[in-house]
Amino acid sequence: MTAGNEAVLVTGLGATTPLGGDVDSTWAAMLAGESGITPLEDEWAADLPVRIAGRLKVDPSEVMGRVEARRLDRCEQIALIAARQAWEHAGRPEVEPERLAVAIGTGVGGVLTTLAQDDVLETSGVRRVSPHTVPMLMPNGPAAYVSMDLGARGGAHTPVSACASGAEAIALGLDLIRLGRADVVIAGGTEACINALPLVGFANARAHSMRNDAPQEASRPFDVDRDGFVFAEGAAVLVLERADFAAARSARVHAALAGSGLTSDAGHITAGSQEGQARAIRMAVRSAGVAPEDIGLVHAHATSTPLGDVTEAGSVTEAIGPHPAVTATKSMTGHTFGAAGAIGAMAAILALRDQVVPPTINLHQLDPQVKLDVVAGEARKMQLNAALANSFGFGGHNAALVFTTAP
Repeated sequence: MTAGNEAVLVTGLGATTPLGGDVDSTWAAMLAGESGITPLEDEWAADLPVRIAGRLKVDPSEVMGRVEARRLDRCEQIALIAARQAWEHAGRPEVEPERLAVAIGTGVGGVLTTLAQDDVLETSGVRRVSPHTVPMLMPNGPAAYVSMDLGARGGAHTPVSACASGAEAIALGLDLIRLGRADVVIAGGTEACINALPLVGFANARAHSMRNDAPQEASRPFDVDRDGFVFAEGAAVLVLERADFAAARSARVHAALAGSGLTSDAGHITAGSQEGQARAIRMAVRSAGVAPEDIGLVHAHATSTPLGDVTEAGSVTEAIGPHPAVTATKSMTGHTFGAAGAIGAMAAILALRDQVVPPTINLHQLDPQVKLDVVAGEARKMQLNAALANSFGFGGHNAALVFTTAP
């Protein structure tokens, strides 16, 4: 195959999130406007300034065998769970191993293993440290284990770009297929790092919501009273296929991945740039071959931070205008960091498939600086042909994906 702009189709979806243990339950909860944010009742969290998070609705231990699970970090466990779901959902495509690739992004990788094994080293000594420590902590572990599980020999890639990691992995999958390097790519993101150190770090940086007494109301993108994001864990994976490959096997198609845009701000390490975000959005729309007015839905990155939400609202308005319906599902899932872009992509795909936009919950009073049509209260039925999914990460990483309805 040679490089080009041929269609790349989404034929499989898998996920495990604070709203559900699979795609169907997560999507149903999104449409119903449910929250997956709960109090942290662990002993280690009792004295923390932040005591809320978005824990998985279904723990990996309920899905995965004990022997397999004990050799994997939690972020690897849930990447495998989501990838297996997506592969089954796609009908287990028969593809040459050398033409099957993996791209699974993560923000920090196996930090739970890193912290736990450091405690073991300090308290119990050298001999008690697990021999599986390094494969469990390395950020490329999720992609590596997925590639081994599904026999993918076309490359196992790991974009690490903070909260844009999952979206960058999907963009990489698009490129791999269009460059002729793969027929099928398993692409997505994973994160599982609910622990005292990250929580305190974000709290001290004043990035995390402090609504400990009202966890389900804490994440409130675009609301005038928002005070930060809510830490969460999760994973989502897509199966991407070259259009003629999918057609040859009569695959069920959920949407097309039409374009992507990746830029960097080269500015502040945590404060995003409207200019950089707008460039990514314009790049994605242009590469998708659609016009700005064709975008009927924006799945916003919208983490619920005072500065970030306004910056993104400006970038969307600047790049494509104020006309699209906008949803921010982090109001329900919390912020899953490296998995966020993949979960957002999944929501955009399902909105196109079902022609319905999930609501942004906890939006009681729209920030007057936000000049967008944010869907709030209830899900909105509407005709959609193209959707934009945004992801922006610390470090100035900007990723935008454009999906269109199934051909």
